[in-house]
Amino acid sequence: MRIFCFLMVAALPAAGVFAQDSTLKTRAIADIQAHYDEYKTIALQIWDYAEVGYKEVKSSALLQKTLTDNGFSVKTGVADIPTAFVASYGSGSPVIGILAEFDALPGLSQQAVAEKMPFEGRNAGHGCGHHLFGTASVAAGIELKKLIAEKKLSGTIRVYGCPAEEGGSGKVYMVRAGLFNDVDVVIHWHPGDGNAVTLTSALANKSAKFRFHGLSAHAAMAPDKGRSALDGVEAMDYMVNMMREHIPQETRIHYVITNGGKAPNVVPDYAEVYYYVRHPKKDEVVRIFDWVAKAAEGAALGTQTHVDYEVIGGTHDLLLNRTLAEDMQQNLLLVGGVRYTAAEAEFAQKIQASFTYKAEAIGSVAGVKPLKEVNDAGGGSTDVGDVSYAVPTVGLEAATWVAGTLAHSWQATACGGTEIGTKGMMVAAKTMVLTAMDCFLNPGLVAKAKEEFRKDKGDYQYKALLGDRKPALNYRD
Repeated sequence: MRIFCFLMVAALPAAGVFAQDSTLKTRAIADIQAHYDEYKTIALQIWDYAEVGYKEVKSSALLQKTLTDNGFSVKTGVADIPTAFVASYGSGSPVIGILAEFDALPGLSQQAVAEKMPFEGRNAGHGCGHHLFGTASVAAGIELKKLIAEKKLSGTIRVYGCPAEEGGSGKVYMVRAGLFNDVDVVIHWHPGDGNAVTLTSALANKSAKFRFHGLSAHAAMAPDKGRSALDGVEAMDYMVNMMREHIPQETRIHYVITNGGKAPNVVPDYAEVYYYVRHPKKDEVVRIFDWVAKAAEGAALGTQTHVDYEVIGGTHDLLLNRTLAEDMQQNLLLVGGVRYTAAEAEFAQKIQASFTYKAEAIGSVAGVKPLKEVNDAGGGSTDVGDVSYAVPTVGLEAATWVAGTLAHSWQATACGGTEIGTKGMMVAAKTMVLTAMDCFLNPGLVAKAKEEFRKDKGDYQYKALLGDRKPALNYRD
């Protein structure tokens, strides 16, 4: 049953209205489940495409075609991003947005088996489950479209095709382009190893590629004539690692050397290192990132090289909305969790056997975690944070992975290629549909969510952490 105590209305609707809403929800759950095989096929096709950020041409096209075939008007190439899109149906208020992601991760190629087994000739894999994310969001949008077409709901449903969440900050450009300016509420979800509504923020993040330029020379015959760009990178890395003692303990800094030269006997005249800086507070991220940039300058001075850098991404922390979270929790409880067949349970046991740590029981994915606010910001970052500073936003995690599975792992990729993943995907799709229905049917819920949003945002004026740069369409090259 839904909780209505927080509706900002002068008088409660008649009891018959509640019964009508309940009947409509039951029907919506049944209808979306009836299309399970169709949505499973779409999700597994995108899993097989495994396209990385801003390269998701086939994945985006498949989701767009699915929406177009179901009556949506689709605008593609929005915010100067070829694979981004906005699909709309209906008219007027409220405008409810649903986010859809679909990018894969490099280095996580994996077959849908319970042992580490990459695909030959394939580098990327859906280790964060965005193939499920995009498909569930499209499924939810289609179900809501049907209800609007039947005049059971009134307003506008939009599905936002959001590329390159993994480091490319796709949604930041979409926010910056004003694509959420007239939206009343945004709903999203993310794959995970349990079922829970999100009341945990995320780490703000700023990333960049630092490129050092030196002079080539024979490393044995004329090393004094060369200036090693790799020395610049290593000197920078050393100084940043010294910084760790003197920055707030909640900070996370990580890097990979993406180009360190080609041959040991050639002094490299070019080297590149890719950095992430994270912290729960966006202002602190900017301060620490600027310090990292100074370390790069110092490294260049000390090695007689030159350095420049390109900001690749930047995301805000997540502005939470308890009003919407409480409503979504009731809907998640109504939908329930995931139950495995005997074969799926056997697969799950094999996955857990590969862990080096203790995990929750396999059957825990059948339950729903209580709504609990967590004070820390967790360990990850998301460009949903920028959306949450533009419009009241709510999300959930659904159990698409075996309990204990870590994101960005081969185990997550493997689960996502099975019905363990697609069953969890449907939990998310149904929960988003029911939550959106509440927003369409109960104006007081939206009004209260907006009031909470205005209060929590305060006088902060949104500014993208990545500045005014154009989308980094080649950041995965």
